[in-house]
Amino acid sequence: MIRATRVLSAGRWSNAAADVVVLDYDQRHRRRIAMTGSGGLEFLLDLAEAVPLRDGDGLALDDGRVVRVTAAPEFLAEITAAGPSELMRVAWHLGNRHLPTQLLPISLRIRRDHVIEEMVAGLGATVTPVEAPFDPEAGAYAHGHHHRHLNPALDHDDRLDDETGRGS
Repeated sequence: MIRATRVLSAGRWSNAAADVVVLDYDQRHRRRIAMTGSGGLEFLLDLAEAVPLRDGDGLALDDGRVVRVTAAPEFLAEITAAGPSELMRVAWHLGNRHLPTQLLPISLRIRRDHVIEEMVAGLGATVTPVEAPFDPEAGAYAHGHHHRHLNPALDHDDRLDDETGRGS
């Protein structure tokens, strides 16, 4: 079976994709698993370590082709508040519960959970159901993981380079 042994960061590869895999958040953090692209291409994801895959990343196949990673839409709750201080308070409560949380410029996104949604509403925030790709923060202790800044101009890639084993 053909193998994918390297991850090419979104925006850093330009080849036409041989196929596409559509994966939710949990499916995008794997080290080794058999995959089948939307077009039927079967391959083995075979990485040295588990890497969080992002929307637009490419999986480099042994034969030189690339499979594009697409983040699947998921059922999420988008949280907004009257202002930054109120939203920061909600973020603190979510972090205190160790909930994966996606930080956006003026809102937060979490997976749907009616108990947490009631808590957030009780803190004065507004909860709106949305269907979108989920891309939460990796966490302060997630070494070698990609971190996305709220300001895309500051974006950089902290993942390990598969050939050198160093951050790129």
